[in-house]
Amino acid sequence: MSNVYEERATMIAAGELQSFGPFGREHCKNHPNAVNLQLRQLQPASELWSSDGAAGLVGSLQEVTLQEKKRECWLLRKGSSVDSDEMEYDEELYAAGNMVIWSKGSKSQASHVYKAFTVDSPVQQALWCNFGIPQKKKDEQEILEQTVCIVQSSCVNVHSVTGKDFISPLPFQVSNLWPTKFGLLLERKNSAPDASLSPPREPLPTVFSMLHPLDEIAPVVCRPTGLFEAARVQYVSDSTMKIVFSNCEPSIVMTYDTVQCIHSVWALRKVTPDEQSTVLKCPEQAATPQGLMPPSFLTTHLRNVSRMDSPGSPFHCHALHNQNRMTSSPGLHSRTHSPSISSMAALSRSHSPGMAAPSFSVAARFNMSYHSSSPRGHSFLPSPNSTANESVLVQEMEPIVPDLCIEQLWSETASSHREMSCQASKVFITSDLCENKYLCFLVESHQQLRCVKFIESNNPSQLIFASVATIPAKDAAPLQDIDAMLVLEANGSLVLYTGVTRVSKVFVPGLLSPTFSLSNHVTHLSTPMDSVSTPAKATGRHIGRLEEVAMPSPVSELRGSTKHHETSWLGDYTFQQSVPYIHALRDPVSSRVTLELSNGTMLRITIPEIATSELVRKCLQAVRFILPKDTAMKVLIKWYNIYNAPGGPSAHLEWNLFVTCFMTLMGYNTERLGWTRNLHFEVPLSPVIAPKKARPSDTGSDEDWDYMWCSDYHRQVVFRHACGAVSLESTDTSGCEESLSSTPALHLDPSAPLFPHIPALFYVLHLLYEELKLDELQRSGGRSLVGLLQQLARDLQLEEYIDLYWRDYPSFITTFKESCIIDQAQMEQMLRPSFLRAEPPCVFSWLSSCLRGEEVAPFPYLPGICERTKLLVLSYALYIIGDDNATSVDVSKYLAKLSAGQKKTVIESALRRPSCMKPDAPNESLAEKLVVWLTSAGFTLKDLESVPFGVALPIRDAIYQCREQPCSDWSEEVCLLIGRQDLTKQAHKVTVAKGKTTVGLGLMLEAPATTEAEEEEDGMTDLNQDVIGLIWSQDLRVHEARRLLQSSRPVRVSVVHLPEVSDHEYIEEKENKLLQLCQRTMALPVGRGLFTLFSYHPVPTEPLPVPKLNLTGRAPPQNTMVDLNSGNIDVPPNMTSWSSFHNGVAAGLKIAPASQVDSAWIAYNKPKSPELANEYAGFLMALGLNGHLTKLATLNIHDYLTKGHEMTSIGLLLGVSAAKLSTMDMSITRLLSIHIPALLPPTSTELDVPHNVQVAAVVGIGLVYQGTGHRHNAEVLLAEIGRPPGPEMEYCTDRESYSLAAGLALGMVCLGHGSNLIGMSDLNVPEQLYQYMVGGHRRTHAGINREKHKSPSYQIKEGDTINVDVTCPGATLALAMIYLKTNNRSIADWLKAPDTMFLLDFIKPEFLLLRTLARCIIMWDEILPNSEWVSSNVPQIIQENFGNPVVSEDLNMETLAQAHDYIIAGACMAVGFRFAGSANSDAFDCLYKFARSFMQCLTSATATVTGHYNLQTCLSMVLLALSMVMAGSGNLKVLQLCRFLHKRTSGEMNYGFHMAHHMALGLLFLGGGRYTLSTSNSAIAALLCALYPHFPAHSTDNRYHLQALRHLGVLAAEPRLLVPVDVDTLKPCYALLDVTYKETPWYEETTVELMAPTMLPELQLLKKVKVKGPRYWELSIDMSKGTQHLESILSRDGILYVKLRAGQLPYKDDPRGWKSLLAPNVNNRNSEVRTFKPEAISTFTSDAALVSFAEYFCKASESVKHKQDTLALFSAILYECVTQENPEMLPTYIAIDQAVRTLEQTEMCETFALWQMRLVLELCESRVLQHRLREGAQGRGLLLSSEFLPVMKTSADGTLDRWLTDNSHVLRSYMSGQSLTEDMLSNMLACFLVYHSIPCLSKMSATHLEGSTSFPELLLKFSQLGIPVRALLRLGPLLLGTAGFWTGQLAC
Repeated sequence: MSNVYEERATMIAAGELQSFGPFGREHCKNHPNAVNLQLRQLQPASELWSSDGAAGLVGSLQEVTLQEKKRECWLLRKGSSVDSDEMEYDEELYAAGNMVIWSKGSKSQASHVYKAFTVDSPVQQALWCNFGIPQKKKDEQEILEQTVCIVQSSCVNVHSVTGKDFISPLPFQVSNLWPTKFGLLLERKNSAPDASLSPPREPLPTVFSMLHPLDEIAPVVCRPTGLFEAARVQYVSDSTMKIVFSNCEPSIVMTYDTVQCIHSVWALRKVTPDEQSTVLKCPEQAATPQGLMPPSFLTTHLRNVSRMDSPGSPFHCHALHNQNRMTSSPGLHSRTHSPSISSMAALSRSHSPGMAAPSFSVAARFNMSYHSSSPRGHSFLPSPNSTANESVLVQEMEPIVPDLCIEQLWSETASSHREMSCQASKVFITSDLCENKYLCFLVESHQQLRCVKFIESNNPSQLIFASVATIPAKDAAPLQDIDAMLVLEANGSLVLYTGVTRVSKVFVPGLLSPTFSLSNHVTHLSTPMDSVSTPAKATGRHIGRLEEVAMPSPVSELRGSTKHHETSWLGDYTFQQSVPYIHALRDPVSSRVTLELSNGTMLRITIPEIATSELVRKCLQAVRFILPKDTAMKVLIKWYNIYNAPGGPSAHLEWNLFVTCFMTLMGYNTERLGWTRNLHFEVPLSPVIAPKKARPSDTGSDEDWDYMWCSDYHRQVVFRHACGAVSLESTDTSGCEESLSSTPALHLDPSAPLFPHIPALFYVLHLLYEELKLDELQRSGGRSLVGLLQQLARDLQLEEYIDLYWRDYPSFITTFKESCIIDQAQMEQMLRPSFLRAEPPCVFSWLSSCLRGEEVAPFPYLPGICERTKLLVLSYALYIIGDDNATSVDVSKYLAKLSAGQKKTVIESALRRPSCMKPDAPNESLAEKLVVWLTSAGFTLKDLESVPFGVALPIRDAIYQCREQPCSDWSEEVCLLIGRQDLTKQAHKVTVAKGKTTVGLGLMLEAPATTEAEEEEDGMTDLNQDVIGLIWSQDLRVHEARRLLQSSRPVRVSVVHLPEVSDHEYIEEKENKLLQLCQRTMALPVGRGLFTLFSYHPVPTEPLPVPKLNLTGRAPPQNTMVDLNSGNIDVPPNMTSWSSFHNGVAAGLKIAPASQVDSAWIAYNKPKSPELANEYAGFLMALGLNGHLTKLATLNIHDYLTKGHEMTSIGLLLGVSAAKLSTMDMSITRLLSIHIPALLPPTSTELDVPHNVQVAAVVGIGLVYQGTGHRHNAEVLLAEIGRPPGPEMEYCTDRESYSLAAGLALGMVCLGHGSNLIGMSDLNVPEQLYQYMVGGHRRTHAGINREKHKSPSYQIKEGDTINVDVTCPGATLALAMIYLKTNNRSIADWLKAPDTMFLLDFIKPEFLLLRTLARCIIMWDEILPNSEWVSSNVPQIIQENFGNPVVSEDLNMETLAQAHDYIIAGACMAVGFRFAGSANSDAFDCLYKFARSFMQCLTSATATVTGHYNLQTCLSMVLLALSMVMAGSGNLKVLQLCRFLHKRTSGEMNYGFHMAHHMALGLLFLGGGRYTLSTSNSAIAALLCALYPHFPAHSTDNRYHLQALRHLGVLAAEPRLLVPVDVDTLKPCYALLDVTYKETPWYEETTVELMAPTMLPELQLLKKVKVKGPRYWELSIDMSKGTQHLESILSRDGILYVKLRAGQLPYKDDPRGWKSLLAPNVNNRNSEVRTFKPEAISTFTSDAALVSFAEYFCKASESVKHKQDTLALFSAILYECVTQENPEMLPTYIAIDQAVRTLEQTEMCETFALWQMRLVLELCESRVLQHRLREGAQGRGLLLSSEFLPVMKTSADGTLDRWLTDNSHVLRSYMSGQSLTEDMLSNMLACFLVYHSIPCLSKMSATHLEGSTSFPELLLKFSQLGIPVRALLRLGPLLLGTAGFWTGQLAC
């Protein structure tokens, strides 16, 4: 018998043979230009010239075939798709000529092209590489970008999967590229050494790295392990070192030294800072004590390169002669510093990262011609036309900083000379079945594969390399999926190895001649595994080989010497031709590999897996886990060979085969054991079991069928189906039983390899069985496993285990009777592991104890195999026991990990993994913790469905609790688990939105139907009608606003034609009237930009539609055209230039910040006609305001600025600055400085910069440096406020706007810094500003422009005093912004309005408005929204005399009136700023009152006193303040004011006032009601620029304020509209919100109820926002953790997904909530259940499964008429599930019902369902949960309805009690330990024991229950055993005898 276990050479069959050709080759033929491309390229250059005749062509065609072989290449890899549903497929990357083709294909799907690339020059190499894109934040994970790299001679094209393309030029010739974890490694081609050129010098680096296509190529440094020195860092500069392999995980590189012929392995990692500094340090400091070569400092200019220094290696490990060479060149150190040699790395990184082409200095560094015409081809010769300037390079001695470092891990031992190996031709990493890893490299010269075992140490970058093993091989390929590799031996046979262990030969069916058939079975000697098989003489070789291939049992070869490797085949040339043999292996992917045959064809084969059935696979895992490695390896190989023998078993017989193999290895004689013998005939006999038996023919025979018919397996199957098995039991005594009875007892063979390990194996398989019980889908596997387990348990005499199995499968276990006798001596041979206990671990009992609140011992589990056990045990520990740390710290309390003694530490970390989760918030409930933990462990709803219903109930309970009150910031997976689609969708959107556009609500919109009149595009069609319809559902105010703001249709010019007016005069009159109306039309776009803000996502392929600015009119009644260009009246020149600029801005502001906009699209929008240039300038500014201008390439910016178009420069400078707000971006600073003379050095050439462009640039500086307090800029800007008018004509026009801009910019730079201006105390900023504000002597002009201002010749005579009219506004606003919100009273007092008439006369009334505004926003917290506070700002003198008819004559009434109005207006503005965007009703009422009073003043007589213009200005400012407060709210009263002022076009109404009124209208409907204003410092600064209270008098007026600044208000807009969207219909809807405010000094914490969609208050004021029930699922967003979550929702169109609860209708359909299906009272349940129509289900739920359930199971149909009660029950269950909203409980209800019914019919042959039932009952009775539910806020009960369970329980109890009364003797005999006879009763007995949790017999006998005399005594004993009281009541009578029982009870 023992010879069965011997190793015998075996063979397996390869599957799925098919011929292979790269798909790319096929596809290339279809390439349109393929034929002539090939002809042109395949001709060598010489041929091209001579191909005039036919001969030339023939010659070139011959070339084709030769070159084609060389030129095409391809790679295959396993497909990695983002959506993992896709089955596995292969990806191929094929390169030939100029083409690269990336294709995908799988078994089921033909290959198809994924991407194809054609490049300009021949492809040298094509490869896949993943580049990491570093994230802005440190802690974020790098994003990996998958790319294809195509290498040409001069550059690398990189194409990413996301569609980005880069071209990286190569500064040198590259011999090879290697993909690594960090990016690409490049090997420089070695130019031929040229001794004559220069003295010997340092070698140049040979290996470079590129971390990203946009990064520089940097040299790689290395850390060799030296023999004579410490590991020292230097550049990799050895030309003899070649890379042969690179790998990502682990990140290693393998190199080969061509001189010393050894391979080394290096770890590749990022360089550390100190390594960088070591390499970059000067050689003097770094000279090593040994005087060896200094670190190679790259200061040598590459053009001096001559030859590589030494043939030896620069790593001075082995090359001692390096030392001599060092000493012989003493000048080396000093030479490095000679100034004539400039730095190779002389490139400053000044070029913008957006451009992939490096600046010219790269070419200068690696100065070489790409295609030099020198005869030597590409050498590093100085190119004559070098543009690099030597001196420049000398100045920048900046070396390139290395990025990567390789650190030596292992080197081959230097072998003797004759054994020198040549370079490895193939290197790969493989692992064996026991998870050892090997690095294998094929040395073709020796025909051997060397395998180095390596271990990953605790430090991941450090690998420990162990022994080297060699395997004779001609070729090899790894098979990743099956942990093996295929080796092609020298004699042409294929052998499978796992690691270095030989598994078997591989038989390839197609490769044998037809004469050999499978029936020739020749027995052969077996050879030891590791023999090197080569035939003795060459002639016998082929025959031997063919035999081998043909025979399923292998040929043994005699051992020959290894000298015959090179035997010539030529002798048998003809024979060889006839039978192709395998010549090489290539392209291994998972378990497939290509065989290259000698005749050039290729075959693809699949090597079979180790197991297909899940059960066998799991058993093998468990076996591998517990056995010592070598034994495990033997078992696995043995199994692999049996399973995959040619003509092996089909899948469903796999288990039988496994059992047979496994038991044989344990020493069983499976022939003699009844149940296993029956398995044999279901399995084709494998050579292990019956070496001598012939294999049965494939067709089978009748005898087989008869045997199967009698077989035990058949009986079990029948029995399982037809459960009335009483009749079948009799067949037990069939022939096989009788024959067995006469045979002697069965024994085990102790010499079997697994015999000593039987107990350990039994235990792990038992744990696996417990694991399978927890998965509904694997239960059948558990049943199969039980057969094997019960046999082992019997033989090991473990009674309790058998009892456990019998309780699980009562009817199945009783069919087994045999046991094998293991005598005592043999028992002692077995290794009894400590963990094998007499009491069997049963997972259900463990969970049950948890529920009953008993102490539990840790449950044993196998790491990596019993994952579900671990998950559920810990879930119960966390949720039922309530141990918070169960999943983190205290895992060991609940789980006992089996240690196999030979397992790596990986498992440890896997167990500890959950603890590295983020520390959870302390207030999380257990349910929340459980749900989050389950998700982190990868548990999904799908997994939950396969958990048995009783076990799953607590988890479902936790999920249900969380569903009621979820956290808003849970991840998508958690939300999926708890079944909140609304949250899932929300979470999903958040993750997607980072990089992609979110179309958001735009998806659901059809274009609104336009009427005829609207046909012309008015630029306002893109507003979201659905949302607007919900916000303003009662009226058409938005249409009205749109009508007021449209400027694309002609205006109506109605002038009455008086009789006395001549026609010509009438036309002039009409045109004058039109000119007045055009003042309004030209002002409209400013407001329209605010109205349509961020409402449009442009299509990247179409230009942005810009509405026309229509300045024509139509005169009624004939509707004739009126035009300004008729020449009848004078039209100001350039009148429309600014209005078209504003029109461009308005169009550009429609683009939402989340859109996809790129540089090309911006340039694509550039108009062809020059008259649209102003519009494009505005468009550029708008792109800056919405942040897209950062994408515009520097080149284009330069391009636009050099055109010298004034508007474009203004738009571009402001736009770029706004896009780079507060970034201090250097490149933008340079850009702006060129336009500001004050920021240029004094010696620079004076540039003629237009004045308005200077103003824009100054404001730009303010924006870019906003809030930074940058000292130099502040100093310059302070001086610029008072810049004197320059010599000659400089700076003397529009000085006010420049001074104002400087003031605004200074305010922005020091925004809100107040008195904490760091390092600026010497500038005396506030004092200087005060002086600018009130006047006085000019200070001496400090700073750089001092010289300019000495000249006495001025256009304007100012003398040495400050011109306050110019400097005051800027200085006032600068003070206001610097001290913004600081409540600094001393500064505020400077800004008080003067309170004497004398002083009032000295100050412009307008400046009073500015001072009041400035003073109030400094004293921010004192602003109150009431008219008393507003009036309190007016000085006493004005208050007393204003409106007083009798006034003393020394008071100037006009001054007082103007001062009063302007101060009031200033205070109103302050209220507007303070309450901007808050819609505060007090502020509104107060401001509205003042607006009305100003309007009355305008119409009353007093208007003349103040002056019409002044009143109009004040009214405009109050109106703007009103619309700031009500921004985005669309308030009707404000709209009416705006409409009233819109209609007034005559008289004093100029362009500026119209602009103010329409800006107010735009603010009122900001962004179509989705945006409102913020009151952050930055927003207030932007609004001060935009709403500066001096509006232009006409459309070209920029004297006091640059018009372009009016648009900066956009920077203050923030989205705060929350739009609930129904997750099912994806339509916006109404929902009730509770918004809770934080407590502030002005009010308590309050909660208001809002109906969304609604504008939220500023987020920092809020504590939480909550969606209220009962219509929608509740959802609260808590701000205590920060506002990011809500901000991200608001920024994406404010979409908040909500989900309607079952049976509810949305507010739109049912405003009062009377139509809901749940509205009627739900007291009388039963009648309602009767009336519940299944048809109504669809109104409750959209779940398709539930609707179908109602359809098929709850409607009475013909077939189920008699089952009315079932229908009623199902309807009731369905109603319960839907109304309680836990539809997932439906299967649980039905399962409980089924379990009870089966029990009633006494048909239970497995007690599985009963276990679940018991767990459910225990859960409901569980004290812990009862208590917790009472505590819980919801007061909701458990998931199961209250009536259902008691009914079911009573029914089950009743059935079992009836059985007990009839069969009490059975129970009594069981409890007294008598052996039971087999009859049907055993099933019910098992059910009774399980249901009543009666422990195992041995336990009960230990407590001596029999001896008990009284009930109390029993009670005590039972409670010790943990038997519930209900069981005691039933067992008591049996144990005490009936009489004794009752007396005992009475005594109690």
